[in-house]
Amino acid sequence: MFRKVMHICLSSGWGGLEMYSPRIIPELRRQGWEVHGLALEGSRVAASLAEAGITPLTMASRGQALLRVGRLLRYLKAHDIRVLHCHKSSDLRLGALLVTLRPSLLLFFTDHMGVTRPKKDPYHRWAYGKVRRLFSISEATRRRNLTAFPLPPERIRRLYLGIDPAPYVPRLINTERQALRDSLDIPPGAVAIGLAGRLTPGKGQGVWIEALARLTARHPALVWHGVLIGGLTAGEGSSEAFVAELRGRVAELGLGERVTFAGFRSDLPRLFEAIDIVCVPSRNEAFGLTVIEAMAAGKAVIGADSGAIPELIDDGTGRLAAPDDPEAWADAIGELTGDAALREHLGEAARQKVNAHFTLKAHVQELVEAYADALKGAS
Repeated sequence: MFRKVMHICLSSGWGGLEMYSPRIIPELRRQGWEVHGLALEGSRVAASLAEAGITPLTMASRGQALLRVGRLLRYLKAHDIRVLHCHKSSDLRLGALLVTLRPSLLLFFTDHMGVTRPKKDPYHRWAYGKVRRLFSISEATRRRNLTAFPLPPERIRRLYLGIDPAPYVPRLINTERQALRDSLDIPPGAVAIGLAGRLTPGKGQGVWIEALARLTARHPALVWHGVLIGGLTAGEGSSEAFVAELRGRVAELGLGERVTFAGFRSDLPRLFEAIDIVCVPSRNEAFGLTVIEAMAAGKAVIGADSGAIPELIDDGTGRLAAPDDPEAWADAIGELTGDAALREHLGEAARQKVNAHFTLKAHVQELVEAYADALKGAS
């Protein structure tokens, strides 16, 4: 059996979609697969694939990749690669063309974003018609995919994302944890309320700040500190205009001493050790990696009751609140801020749920089973 796959991601951006392939490569290798990659020259995707241990084939643009389809076919033949896996809908043109020219290739596609409009015109019927299996990363996106894509239901499968829980196991000693809290300006004894993600309107930082203002009014005796984790510049994936808007609103509400803009951080597993409550007020998450990362760290999580987040947390593992309702967020934050025992109980239940249902090992195992089944059926 050909246990080889090429992951195709011709993107110049950097987000969950682009991080996916390099993140799963080590586990794919552990499960016996040889991984190849196709990326844009000079892109962060190409660099991350190299960091993950493979030398990707690179193209200057998607257009160049289409023009060099013959070179790609020769590369695939030389390396005995029969499985292709695309992650951007714009890359399906290339994937479908490769399968059209060499029907023995097997094409897979993961919808990381959650399609928002039907794709059933002649072009999309051709392109998606070449896909052996479309993976939806949540039940919420699968429901939309069943309606939007020109594929029979049996070719659309829900495949939850997963993480390696090991990095999220607490490892800081008390003095290290305190030093980290000090660096974030968290006062001694304060409950740290964190929100991690790109600073853009869809991630809900605005409603979170409004909720903190209401928390102060409702529970003046509570000692808390907010920590916003995420890049502050466009180069780090955030909206600089929105960052300025958030800073202005924090000042207007008199929260300047109670909210830290921590900026981009690469040490999120350790930052979770400094935080007591993690908030994820995103309006329409296709999955919610930050949710399961915080759960794996044993944190009490409050998530938006929209998109896929309700599939990840419930009353036994966290709390949900409407993404556009600061009153509801203030209620949920106030409940957890005032009850350390409840936070600990929810955090432990959340950690166990991730270990049982959302590990990278389980995700990749289901993925390679789909690859293997397709190869078996094609042989």
